Amino acid sequence: MIKGILVFNNHGKPRLTKFYQFYAEDVQHQIIRETFHLVSKRDDSVCNFLEGGTLIGGSDYRLIYRHYATLYFVFCVDSSESELGILDLIQVFVETLDKCFENVCELDLIFHVDKVHYILSELVMGGMVLETNMTEIITRIEEQSKMEKQEAGISAAPARAVSAVKEMNIPQKIKDIKLPDLPSIGNLKF
Repeated sequence: MIKGILVFNNHGKPRLTKFYQFYAEDVQHQIIRETFHLVSKRDDSVCNFLEGGTLIGGSDYRLIYRHYATLYFVFCVDSSESELGILDLIQVFVETLDKCFENVCELDLIFHVDKVHYILSELVMGGMVLETNMTEIITRIEEQSKMEKQEAGISAAPARAVSAVKEMNIPQKIKDIKLPDLPSIGNLKF
């Protein structure tokens, strides 16, 4: 089972964090710091698997990571997960991000965090791997984008109605209304 997914830059700034087990916020920050120190001091020529840090489970858990340009993608998993399978999952995740954002970079993760979390939830939910087929994932993302555009059209309807009413020039139309001649008030008897 996947215990957590972390993406941070070369300076240790978290760009995506997803924990599938509850940790208090201060413990999450410590886990990110510890994981960054464990992963960043390793040479690029060594294996991409290492024992989990003391905060995230120790020797019962593995940190599996890939370093792409300025980002580290780290998955913390228990012993039931295949290390090579998780490396492949990281590759699928990065390639999916790359297709969705056209050459994904750190700024895409910052400014489109909702879409990145949606992509991640198509891959992993509740710590379990759901889908590894990139074409299926991209199809779901395109369907979601299509629905969001349709909803944007519906939610924009009230704004369009207001602008149409404004364009009607109602004050002028009220002035143009022809009212019948009313009897003067002086002729009325009480």
